[in-house]
Amino acid sequence: MALRDLVPSRPWVRRALLGVCLLLTVALGAGAWAYARLDGSIRTDEATDRALDADHGRRPAALEPGARNILIMGSDIEATKDSQRSDTTMLLHLSADRKRAALVSVPRDLMVDIPACRLPDGERSEPEYAQFNWAFERGGAACAIRTFEDLTDVRVDHHLVLDFTGFENVVDALGGVDVKVHERMRVPGGKVVLHKGEQHLDGKEALVFVRGRTGVGDGSDLQRIERQKEFVRDLLKQVREAGLLDHTTRLYPALHAVTSSLTADKGLDSLSELYGLAEGAGQVPEGRMAIVTIPSVEHPDYWGRYMPVEDQAKALFEALRKDDPLPAHLYNAYDPDNDEL
Repeated sequence: MALRDLVPSRPWVRRALLGVCLLLTVALGAGAWAYARLDGSIRTDEATDRALDADHGRRPAALEPGARNILIMGSDIEATKDSQRSDTTMLLHLSADRKRAALVSVPRDLMVDIPACRLPDGERSEPEYAQFNWAFERGGAACAIRTFEDLTDVRVDHHLVLDFTGFENVVDALGGVDVKVHERMRVPGGKVVLHKGEQHLDGKEALVFVRGRTGVGDGSDLQRIERQKEFVRDLLKQVREAGLLDHTTRLYPALHAVTSSLTADKGLDSLSELYGLAEGAGQVPEGRMAIVTIPSVEHPDYWGRYMPVEDQAKALFEALRKDDPLPAHLYNAYDPDNDEL
């Protein structure tokens, strides 16, 4: 049974990116001390940069000058104690003329060929056929990037890694978020229980809401992605209605939580570079922001795992490589009569 491979483009995406621009603009104008502290909180992912430099001959070439591909990964280190995992991976593609953009989600359970990756100790892992999120656990961001590039033949120009523990701090710094919980939720082994209905969530509760999967609905990543979209919509609405963007002192704790949880390559490891990225994304016209998931179906040989729909995935990857509009079967234009976030 085919999985739904498309999440329709909505105005909340553009507003979210514009919101990032506003947040960073506030940071840039927040004073020298505040700017320096925020800027210094961003960690440079030097290990990943070195690993990718060492593997430069194995990586695809960038075909279209000016186009940008940024791989965004969510990292959960604390929950796994001895290792780190990334259950959320998205590629942000910005066209060279900044008239189009695409956000492409990679299902964590997509079965892929993970290449031999350079490990922190200098050794290389063995190549294997496994679910996509294992790449990050095996060899960190560099291995996830290499795996994505081998799957798509799309060059990754930059990457960002967001720590999920920082997500809790951001929500708490904003005073929590009001959301609608559609069914009772609880992470296996966890103490936090969300009951059905409208409620106010703090950071720990919000993390359950956006990450919970086991025992929730059909347990799929695509359903979780829908819930994450809903959360971002509610969060941005609250920030806007509370006027936080107009109050630097009230916004600073949230900005500090964001930058403290962020690791970036040496091309995105400063507020000014992040602002340039957000500003470029904010130039994309409404109706030209596609949000898609790599087209996938249930894998016949691996229970609970998925495989790409070959022809549809190939067309998507080719469009990204050539900086072309996404294929019509993937792209749903924004409905200008729909004012939903």
